[in-house]
Amino acid sequence: MSADDRRGRAVPGLPASLPPTAAAPPGGPGGHPGGGTADSAAASAFGRVITTMVTPFDEAGRVDETAAEQLAGRLTRDGWNDAVLVNGSTGESSATDDAEKRRMIVVARKAVSGTGRKVIAGIGSGSTAHSVQLAVAAHVAGADGLLVAAPYYSRPSQSGLIEHFRAIADATPLPVMLCDDPQHTGVAIDPETLRAAALHPRIIAVKDIRGDLGAASSVMRTTRLAFYAGDDMLNLPWLSVGATGFVSVAGHVVGDRLQTLLRLHDEGRNAEALALHRQLLPIYAGMFRAPAAASAKAALRALGLPGGSVRLPLVDLTDDEHREIRLDLVATVTELGFSTGRGAKDVPRPARMPEAAGSRTASPTRLGAR
Repeated sequence: MSADDRRGRAVPGLPASLPPTAAAPPGGPGGHPGGGTADSAAASAFGRVITTMVTPFDEAGRVDETAAEQLAGRLTRDGWNDAVLVNGSTGESSATDDAEKRRMIVVARKAVSGTGRKVIAGIGSGSTAHSVQLAVAAHVAGADGLLVAAPYYSRPSQSGLIEHFRAIADATPLPVMLCDDPQHTGVAIDPETLRAAALHPRIIAVKDIRGDLGAASSVMRTTRLAFYAGDDMLNLPWLSVGATGFVSVAGHVVGDRLQTLLRLHDEGRNAEALALHRQLLPIYAGMFRAPAAASAKAALRALGLPGGSVRLPLVDLTDDEHREIRLDLVATVTELGFSTGRGAKDVPRPARMPEAAGSRTASPTRLGAR
């Protein structure tokens, strides 16, 4: 345990002497408990409910800009997402070129123009120089913020990660959200590295896919970084330890329910928040039985919304997997007033629950998610 972790470990009702950096001023956005300076800054910069949007392709496999604009507009309609993240792994960023990435930012920006909603650009790359180029291009194209993961494949040291993040943050005036996703990048961002990164004025948030709420709680206590849940199944648990919001896949189809979850938690209506969390379990699980891009596109297709197919090396869902997604939607979405156009054979049955928490990391169905 580090000195930062040991300082101020008291719980409510017990005496404690907290360092100045550990005490967050009250009054976060929307009454968000625990909302401190960076929490408020992150909510203003990125929003609180963010969907990591798919990249729609047409029948010829090209980026369908009309469908992308329509989808971004739908996802950010009133009461739904505060922002869309384009060019993330759910957006198949490893299979799109730089020009296509730029166009996705442009069309998303057009879709949210005048609404106050945000467009966040993923700039993941195996090279710092290329990531800097993508960051500058994203700024020029109209992005409101950047999502920055560790470089893929190279597995740099923690000092290398710090230099990578600083180089990108220095390249544009845009706010930066780091992405801690060791499953995809091959390297985790250590708490001490996050603390060092937090010293940069434009690095203000973290999307956490690792799910270590203890380590994240320590970082939140000793820095101004705002955390976002990067795994839908942990949305409510993350709120309970002070997270600002979600970067969601399920937000493609239940963005309004995620806003409700935030509101219930913020208002202290814990039993109702828990009930809604449990209601959403089928779609949380369904979005990650296969790679998230394929699952999200299948869900959109079942609802008659644009998405198209995926690009290799991903493949579209099988007929059986499509049926599973439709049943997840029946259990989660249709009761909220949406129509899946299901036939008589698609009779709802008890939703298949996700694996036990201890087995989720090793589950092959979660590989390639987000």
